[in-house]
This record gives sequence, structure tokens and C-alpha cells, in this order.
Amino acid sequence: MLAGCTPWPPETALRYREQGIWRGETLGTVLRAAAREYGSATALVHGERRISYRELDDWADRLAAGFVEHGVRADDRIVVQLPNVPEFVAISFALMRIGAKLVFSLPAHRETEIGHLVELSGATGYVLPETHRGFDHREIARTVQAGSSTLRSLFVLGDKSEGFTALSELENAVADPRPLPEPDPSDVAFFLLSGGTTALPKLIPRTHDDYVYQAGRAAEVCELTSADTYLAVLPIEFNFAYGCPGVIGTLMTGGTAVLADTPNPLDCFPLVERHRATVTAMVPSIVQLWLEAAEWSGEDLGSLRLVQVGGARMTREFTERIGPTLGCSLQQVFGMAEGLLTFSRPGDPAEAVLTTQGRPISEADEVRIVDGDGAELPPGAVGELITRGPYTLRGYYGVPEYNRRAFTADGFYRTGDLARLTEDGDLVIEGRIKEMIIRGGDKVSAGEVEDHLLALDGIAAAAVIGVPDPFLGERICAYLVPDGPDGPDGPDGPGGARRSLPELKQAVHARGVADYKLPDAVRYVSELPLTPLGKVDKKALAAAAASEQEG
Repeated sequence: MLAGCTPWPPETALRYREQGIWRGETLGTVLRAAAREYGSATALVHGERRISYRELDDWADRLAAGFVEHGVRADDRIVVQLPNVPEFVAISFALMRIGAKLVFSLPAHRETEIGHLVELSGATGYVLPETHRGFDHREIARTVQAGSSTLRSLFVLGDKSEGFTALSELENAVADPRPLPEPDPSDVAFFLLSGGTTALPKLIPRTHDDYVYQAGRAAEVCELTSADTYLAVLPIEFNFAYGCPGVIGTLMTGGTAVLADTPNPLDCFPLVERHRATVTAMVPSIVQLWLEAAEWSGEDLGSLRLVQVGGARMTREFTERIGPTLGCSLQQVFGMAEGLLTFSRPGDPAEAVLTTQGRPISEADEVRIVDGDGAELPPGAVGELITRGPYTLRGYYGVPEYNRRAFTADGFYRTGDLARLTEDGDLVIEGRIKEMIIRGGDKVSAGEVEDHLLALDGIAAAAVIGVPDPFLGERICAYLVPDGPDGPDGPDGPGGARRSLPELKQAVHARGVADYKLPDAVRYVSELPLTPLGKVDKKALAAAAASEQEG
């Protein structure tokens, strides 16, 4: 396994293989097998483009040969940042066939995040769109490359320009691609990103063995077949849309994956009607949009049979609306890029579907609810969720000190989530130990936002909390203490040096921060409340925010 990654213990890996959980297949061989079985059937749809299984397989081979010709080798780390386009799927398979390690980056990431991923992974390559939604990503690439000692190659989806290799060039670099050595199935296939409680995300190594199992098992639980059409609403760099079962699980079962440009119902409802989509996955804030649009939309959504929803807590009143309004079954999902997935099942009692996050998708998943001392708690008791299993990581990449805190001595991952188990074994997520804001399904580190705010002129102290929001799940609220003569002791009190919310957003955005991390609200105060230990009392801030909302 790649240096810096933590393998499963040999005896555990052997047991998974003997039980047939890990089948010794790479993701590249999974696509090749699907191409043999399903051939001319449609694998991917995007706009007017339709790509068959055979065409996707051949495309991945050509791209792999082109990357090799350009100097990409096994174990090279390549940051990939593309929107929902077929190129993302083809490139991911191409790089995995080489044995290069993809580092998935979200389309919303900017200089701060890309620079961090390049530095943390030691990336030698970066795949990016020329422009996306009016933003020129090439400027980010030039800046990050100038500050990196490892980043040597920039691959762009678009026209060739100085310093960039167009992806279209790679496809034609080798006339007759030759077979490549098969990667080790136990080795890392790609890195997903943690939500992270630290300033920026950590890298989650996912192996061929564990991800082939995860996507295949998730497809089984969702009862996917070659007759299904999966609508990828979320960015496919998300674990949820990539392999829960997502695009990968769909390709493993011979179905069709339709790639949506946005999750907006105005864009997606016509896709559901046109392609007779049967399955999709969303976060609650997007579901809310769909529910509102479904009340007046004229599109036929009758093909939908299953909608997966996860990423933030939902009220019973909310979950009760989903099935009747969209005319499909609801599947509640709890999952993490680190591994563990729990799904409610189509045949579960209605009460369980509406109020729980279901059960682990694998019988080999081990789930415990423990108290602060690590003692296991009985059903109904709330404690920290810890887990281990055949697709849950044993360590983040390159952070041994953090791993010693994040995992128990016997390999259980400390999720940081507060949860309980029902008497029937269903999981219910009650909250988070980790200080994390989940805004519209995106995980935002309060500490990272605070660091950016404190870097601005005129701010003496900053605290960021999540406040409940019926649409986004949580909004980002920044409490700021102004600095200088117009600060808390100045003539104008706490409002003297303040920026308006749009000005604050603009200032933070100018630091190269993704849009979803920008504050949604700002409150200026003369001082921040402190605990007896001298730390900012965020419980007091949350109580003040709740009181303000009630008022």
C-alpha cells in the first residue's frame, strides 16, 4: 500500500477475502467486465451525449495511454476537479488503471483548498475545467503550481493554452493503447476528502477492494438492476453520488447514469421525465427545492422509485412529505467518506423509514455506541458512534498523530457523531461531537472560517457557529468583535468598524475560499462569551442565536 496509508491488519484482510467480501478486483477491471457484458448499452448520459459501456471502456484506455505518454506513473497523486461531465468518469477509470491515485476535489473549491490538497498529497498533476459557471480555473492552477514543489502537469478540459495540456490531446497521444500492469486490488484507488474538524480536509484513502465492495453492496441493498437509471444530482466527487451506489454502483449493475449539471429541479425534472430516471440521491436542502417545485411542475416524475436522502438531520414532518410528493420510496442514508453506510430498506416499517437512518449495508460492519470512557452503551442510550469494517478506513493519509486520536487501539474509527440504536438495530443520529457545520449537505469547519475572518483587518475576535435553518439544515453565523478605535471601546461601540454581510463575504471570498463556506449571517458584539477554561462558549452563542430567532 502507498506510504502514508494504514492497511487493514493482515488477519482481517485475509478474513474478508475468505468470506468473499473482497474479491481481488480493481475498479478498472469492473468497468472492463461491464463493457463485455453490457457492450452497446448506454452507460452515461450528459446533455445530448450518450456513451455506451464499450465506448467508455475504450475511452478510459485511450486516456490512460495518453497520461502515461505524458509522464503519469503509478502512485502519482493527481488532483481531479471537474463538474458532472462524462470526462470525470473516464478520467477516473483511466488514472486508476495506471495505478495513479486520484485526489477528488469539488467544483466549488478555490485556491485555498486546491493548494492544500496539492501540498498534502504531494500531487504531481491537476485536472481542471477551463471555466465552470463563469469562473476561470486556470488562474488557480497557475497560482498553485507557482507555489508547489511537486505540481508539474496541468490538464485542462478545454482548449490548449500555454502551460496546460488539453485532455483532448491525451486521447490521441497513442494510436494503439497497450495493456497496462494491473494495480494491486489492496492498494489505494483514490482519495476522498474528509469533512474535517481541522481547518482543511484530510485525505481518505479508498482501496479498490473496499470500494468495489461498497458500491456493489450498496447497489444490492438499493436493488439496482440494468433496468435502472440513476440521476447524479450531487457532484460526483462526493462519495454519496460516486459509490453509494451512485455512478459506480450503477455501472456495476448495467444501468444508466445520467449526469445533471445542477441539482435545481428546473434542470433535473426534465431529465427525470426524458430519461425515466428511477433512482437519485440528495441532501435535505435540495429535497426541499424539489418538494416545492413538484407542487406546480408539469413534468412527469412517475419513473422515480427510490430517493436517497442523507447529509443532515430531518424532522419527521419533513420526511413524511417526500414519498407522497415525489411519488417514490424514501431511503434515509447515513454515511461518511471514511466508510460506514447505513440505509433504511424499501421494505422497512414506515416508522423506521421516517425516523431512523437504517442499518449498516454490510453484515461485516461493526457498529458500537460508547460513552466517554469507551464502554459500550445499550440500545436507546446516546453516545459516540464508533465503527470498523471492510470499507471503513484504518487511518487518514499522512497524519499519524491525528490517527492515534481518531481510532481506538483495536481499529474502530471514532466518528465524532452522537447516536443511538433502536431496539430493532436501526441507527439514529442525534448530533455531533465534532465542531462542524453541515450547510446544505456540505461540511464546513468552523475553525477554518474563523481563521479567514481573523485574517481580515478590523476584526479582533471571531467565533463561527451553525444555526438551524429549515432550508439548508444549518447556516453559518459569524460573531465578530471589531478592532481599532471604532471597535468595542470606540465611540460607535461594536458596530463602528463593521462590514456589511455582502462586504464580509466578498472579503473572505477574496482569500480563495469556496462559496459554501462564506458566512450567511454576521453579528457584531463587544466581547465573546467564555467558558471557565477561557475558551469561547459556543453553547452560549447558540443559545443567543436561538433566542434571537424566537424573538
